[in-house]
Amino acid sequence: MRKETKMARDGAPQQDALLAAFADFRAANDARLAAIEAGRGDVLLEEKVDRIDRALVEQKSALERIARNANRPGLSSDPAVSEHKSAWGAYLRRGDESALARLETKALSVGSNPDGGYLAPPDLDRMIEQRLRDVSPMRAIASVRTTSATVFKKPISTAQAATGWAAETGARSVTASPTLASLEFPTAELYANIAATQALLDDAYVNVEQWIAEEVEQAFAGQERAAFVSGDGTNKPKGFLAYDKIADASHAWDKIGFVLSGAAGAFASSNPVDRLLDLAYAPRAEFRQNGRFAMNRKTVSAIRKLKDADGRYIWQPEQQSGGATILGYPVSEIEDMPDIAADAFAIAFGDFARGYLIVDRAGVNVLRDPFTNKPYVMFYVTKRVGGGVQNFDAIKLMKFAAS
Repeated sequence: MRKETKMARDGAPQQDALLAAFADFRAANDARLAAIEAGRGDVLLEEKVDRIDRALVEQKSALERIARNANRPGLSSDPAVSEHKSAWGAYLRRGDESALARLETKALSVGSNPDGGYLAPPDLDRMIEQRLRDVSPMRAIASVRTTSATVFKKPISTAQAATGWAAETGARSVTASPTLASLEFPTAELYANIAATQALLDDAYVNVEQWIAEEVEQAFAGQERAAFVSGDGTNKPKGFLAYDKIADASHAWDKIGFVLSGAAGAFASSNPVDRLLDLAYAPRAEFRQNGRFAMNRKTVSAIRKLKDADGRYIWQPEQQSGGATILGYPVSEIEDMPDIAADAFAIAFGDFARGYLIVDRAGVNVLRDPFTNKPYVMFYVTKRVGGGVQNFDAIKLMKFAAS
């Protein structure tokens, strides 16, 4: 309850600024469109619209940060691993491996070969995952599964079991069995090599675990974002844009369906919003309930200027979460989505929680190296991550082409 009150108080100025910026944007863009229709395009109006558009992006980002901080859960320590945490702190600050080595023979079994690093306490693993979720849009909208194996296997049904009607005492014929398949999601090693001074490690007021989580956050997040969108699946997750694509009218399992924008490298010149409606209604109703658009900020900027048949802007700011909607569906800005260009798949829509699966192998390994880059102490941090499409019916794409 206190968080909700704090969110309302702290977020109110940003919400008001966002709504005011959008009102200015609508007025400026309406003037721009009127000038174009009158045959007297105004460069100053174009620049004004672009400037307000950038301000909208900044206001929305500020509101999103407030919403994330308000909803961030606290991390608690497990008393069962207190001994490990004490030994872990000695290893990070002074390189003392003796306590961690002794734990290898105990039931906790938290140690590992020093050549490959030591397994970090669960708190650090959770801390890194939480920070990644905050900065990674795909982790916020996809399903995330933690596993102890290097490959996660998921059985799926590609065709439903046959059914039939019968009287109470009537004969029942044998129905066909459902068609089953198995999807495999191998995990690959994601690593970062970060440096610290011994003075920083000796400072009792520095939370070394927090520092490691902050340092690897951006390094891991940047690699993950690109892989979840377009990774080829070789030593990295397979992105949803890396799968075979097919026109949605001929959709088949193991391929991602797409609809056309109506023009090469652009929206159709007439009724462009209709093509976005086609995309939104390409998935079945069960996937539209939690459907959302995904695109980069340049594509959002282009869509922000579109109106429906009644002259209403199809992009609308959402006051509480700091997000936005297009045609009533939420929007996730993913910078690794391609720009609008000929034959580019620049917009995705669907239920990403049911469509895409991210697999985290439990545990983060850290190898302390005080020798390679003196006078710095290097920390080689590794984590295993995989990902791929788990339901090809749940995600659809827009191809910017006429045919």
